Amino acid sequence: MLRIKNLQVYYGMIHALRAVSLHVKEKEIVALIGANGAGKTTLLSAVSGLVRPASGEVNFYGKDITHERADRIVREGIAHVPEGRHVFKPLSVEDNLLLGSYHRYSLRRRVAIRGEIDGIFSLFPVLADRRKQLAGTLSGGEQQMLAIGRALLSSPKALLLDEPSMGLAPKIVKEIFGHISKLRKERDMTIFLVEQNARGALSIADRGYVLETGRVVLHGSSEELLANRDVQRAYLGREDLTEG
Repeated sequence: MLRIKNLQVYYGMIHALRAVSLHVKEKEIVALIGANGAGKTTLLSAVSGLVRPASGEVNFYGKDITHERADRIVREGIAHVPEGRHVFKPLSVEDNLLLGSYHRYSLRRRVAIRGEIDGIFSLFPVLADRRKQLAGTLSGGEQQMLAIGRALLSSPKALLLDEPSMGLAPKIVKEIFGHISKLRKERDMTIFLVEQNARGALSIADRGYVLETGRVVLHGSSEELLANRDVQRAYLGREDLTEG
């Protein structure tokens, strides 16, 4: 459904992405792991229209969206949850969710959209208890749930998640990853997950790619990557290495 081919991105003289090619199948969770500065956020930004590639192609359900505007890519069915969450802090939880449906909201659809907001509250019950609370007063984990919920209100076919575990306590990280798995299981959502938390990401993903200095250097099933000694050394910690 999502296919990226030979994508090249520059920031001035900096070559941020170097002929990146990968794909995400329908209803898959695919993880992209790598260190800070590897180009992970740049790749998501290129897919969602926030960064213009110098060359290469982004194809979604057979349509070339490489040079589409960001708002049109949302309409095509791709929702991007950015690193750092970026909720609208002065607005209530409910109003943040409502803004997620901005491109399809109308008087005719408002009842249905209100029903979808109730569905988000069912998915994230803690948000239901805070529906009138200002988003800026939520905890980091609650803001992450709100950012995901807001993206879901755009009615996406694919969800791009950029570092959803960043800055969260281990217990909350486990909860967030549980919600991501639930989205695929219960809503048939296709998810492209960018993470520095390689162990957490690969534990819920079907497949994964490793990005280093703008290049895909390794890919395979989650089990293969978790067992790979280079991945273990670089991203999983020395405790995963076995003797011999």
